[in-house]
Parts: sequence; C-alpha cells; structure tokens
Amino acid sequence: MSNYFNLPPLNALKAFEASARLQSISLAAKELHVTHGAVSRQVKLLEEYLAVTLLERQGRGIKLTDTGSQLYEASNAAFSQIHHACSAIQQQTQQAPFVLACPGSLLARWLIPRLEKLQEDLPDLRLQVITNSGDENNLPLSDADASLVFIEPPYPEQTLAYPLDDERIGPVLSTNYQNAAQLIKATPAQLLKEALLFTRSRPQAWPQWVQAQQLSVNQLQYAQGFDHLYYLLEAAMAGLGVAIAPEHLVRNDIASDRLIAPWGFVKTSGKLVLLARKNQHEHRAQQLANWLKNNL
Repeated sequence: MSNYFNLPPLNALKAFEASARLQSISLAAKELHVTHGAVSRQVKLLEEYLAVTLLERQGRGIKLTDTGSQLYEASNAAFSQIHHACSAIQQQTQQAPFVLACPGSLLARWLIPRLEKLQEDLPDLRLQVITNSGDENNLPLSDADASLVFIEPPYPEQTLAYPLDDERIGPVLSTNYQNAAQLIKATPAQLLKEALLFTRSRPQAWPQWVQAQQLSVNQLQYAQGFDHLYYLLEAAMAGLGVAIAPEHLVRNDIASDRLIAPWGFVKTSGKLVLLARKNQHEHRAQQLANWLKNNL
C-alpha cells in the first residue's frame, strides 16, 4: 500500500513552517496564538519524527539547516497552495445563493412584504426563496439551506434550529361577514355557532384555541375547509366565515382593517423557527435568524 499520506504531525509541520518563515519562534507563537514553549515542542517533535535537525540557534534567533531549508520550501509551498484553494472555495460559497424554503402562506403574507428590507440589510446573503412542497411544515433538505416554518419541538435531527418567536393563534373575520356586528361583542362560546373555516394542513388549530378557552371541542362546527392557509385567509377576507390563523400572518391585515380579531390570540406549543442544514452556510443562517428575530 502506498505511504503517500504518511505525513508528519501537521501541527508540528505548521509550527516549523511559521518559525522558518518568520525566522523566530516567538513570532511564530504569536501568529499561531500559542506559547513559545508550545512551538518549540512541536518543532522538536517534528525533528524527532524525521530524525534530523531542522533549526539551529543563531544568537538570539534561529537559522535553518540545509535539511530545514529543503523542508521549509516544500511546506511553505504546500500551505500556500492549500490556503489559495480554501480561499477560492470560500469565495464560491459566499457567492452561491442562500436558499430559503417557506410555506406559501408564510411567504406571501409575512416574508414578501419584508423581503426588500431583508435584501437591503443583508446584501451578501444572496437570498433565494422557494416554496415548500407538500405539507406546510415540510423541510426540503435536498433543495434548501434553511426553512422558515411554524413547528412544534422536538425539531428535526441533523438541523440547526433557531427559534424566533412563540406561535399565537386566534379567530379572525372580515367586517363584511354577515354576523360580524354581533360577533364583535360575542363570547368565545357564541363564536362556535358560526361558520368556522379551517385549513386541512393545520386541523388541530381550532381544537387548540377552543381548549384554551376551556370549551368543549365537541362543540366545533366546521364549514368550508381549504388546502392551504393562504386560501383560508382569502376566504375570511371575502366574508365567507371565521378563520383561525397565526397572529404573525394576519397582523398587517388587522392593522389595515381587512380582518378583525375580537377574541385575541393564544399561545400554542409551536414556534416560528428557522431550521437550517448543517453545512458551509451556517454563518449565513445565523445572520438570517438574527435579522428575522429583530424584524418580527
């Protein structure tokens, strides 16, 4: 078998290369952020490994032996080549887009209105947004570097989870709804007699809210169901009934009077979370998580 990769200890080789290049063990220690003694021990270890003398004292400094000069030229060239290759890879990584997957409802109603500011604040992120396929909370690991989702812990393994905020849900309706005037002053119990709109991607939302009001889930009377939350909220704004939705996604609609939330919102066990893959983009995922948290 070839001994091509039978190299000396790389830390020792690194200490020797720095000492030879700087012609000083003290300066090498400073560059490598270790002690003078640590560098000396690593150089001694390398000399013992090779059974040769590489450095000799010269006054207060050091000088290379002929063998040391030979090893220095080779190690310096190798480290330089590795440095340039790593720099090129890092540059390619930084220039690659950071792909964020997001459910369509969260994308349309929360992220897109903030997308211009995000791109202005984080121009180096080079964000590319895609829509989650399938389930609203699906994390397409093969297609994205991260996913922005409402999800309950525990979070998927092999991901970096950045919890951004608690999820809060509540009933919302349009003032155009036929019973809106009466419902504004109604109790939660009276609400259960109305046409309750729901989304099939989140069937547990109404039961969670009803239980928080200490009411019986058996009293729920569903009307129209929708495949996605986006369509559910469009139906609510059209006055077709009362919908249940996360506060984050209807905050702008409430502020602009397109929807009202007479009963407020209750916290669930879910979180708004940025789930990121463990890859070369982890620093950019942290940047995005910080921005999202500061702009909720």
